[in-house]
Amino acid sequence: MELTRDEQAWLDGRAGEATRLALALVVRVGELFGADRLLPVTQAHIDACLYTNDAGLEFAERLAALGARVRVPTTLNVTARDIRRWQAFRVPPDWAEKSRRLEAAYQALGCLPTWTCAPYEQGLVPRFGQQVAWGESNAVAYVNTVIGARTNRYADFLDAACAITGRAPAFGLHLDRPRRGRLLVRLDDIPGALRGHPSFYPVLGYLVGAIAGERVPVLEGVPPTVRSADLKAFCAAGATSGALALAHVVGVTPEAPTREAAFQGESPEETVAVTLGELRRVRARLSPAPVEGVDFVKLGCPHLSLAEAAEVA
Repeated sequence: MELTRDEQAWLDGRAGEATRLALALVVRVGELFGADRLLPVTQAHIDACLYTNDAGLEFAERLAALGARVRVPTTLNVTARDIRRWQAFRVPPDWAEKSRRLEAAYQALGCLPTWTCAPYEQGLVPRFGQQVAWGESNAVAYVNTVIGARTNRYADFLDAACAITGRAPAFGLHLDRPRRGRLLVRLDDIPGALRGHPSFYPVLGYLVGAIAGERVPVLEGVPPTVRSADLKAFCAAGATSGALALAHVVGVTPEAPTREAAFQGESPEETVAVTLGELRRVRARLSPAPVEGVDFVKLGCPHLSLAEAAEVA
């Protein structure tokens, strides 16, 4: 991998041990994926702030103890507790304390305590074409698909390393060619009234994610007036059923004003026509609860926007 003079100095430890460790991780991952260089990123979103095990806590506290600081504006994903009312949710005190320590460690790095899995609604919204380093699968899919910024799906620890160094490996969705559409998904026979139903886009996203796998799908037939909330639901569902990190919605995704642009002038590898029957089967699979006797309802994954909360209310 070819490094700049500054990057090589960081890797040699001249900017401190924390930066050396972080850059070594970024470089190693880049080498594994065949990256020939690093790219500066303008911001990061860290998913590793959710406490799940002691390894993540030790990693963050070690970085904080070494004096690490993020080099770019960095937002934080959700925590493992309700910070203000964790007792009301019967969170074990030892678990809550470890979560608190993890939260404190990332704030010590200079991260913004946004505590949301929808950072694209929190003010630090990247611009079209900007290189960013984001964790959280729904956020990655949204920022690539709807905004047209560029990021891979960054795993825990690597997201923090990118934030500390302000660098990401030059591979995958950071580059032009891997963003080319490969699968065409058509909605020819779906009634217009159904496309306005609140459940249509999450069901469609779940179906498309399962069909696409790791391929970049191109959707044709989505109206350009589609709401951002619907695109948010589509991206979250697609990232759940598959590895969706980018979908080109023709006429909506900034780099896909036409089908030809989405496929970068090439032909799709496969064309799939979504049917009503498939949508019904997916909806039934996602809705196994009985109509009567529902005991618990959870809202906000991804976090609801103010408009969505008002709509539910």
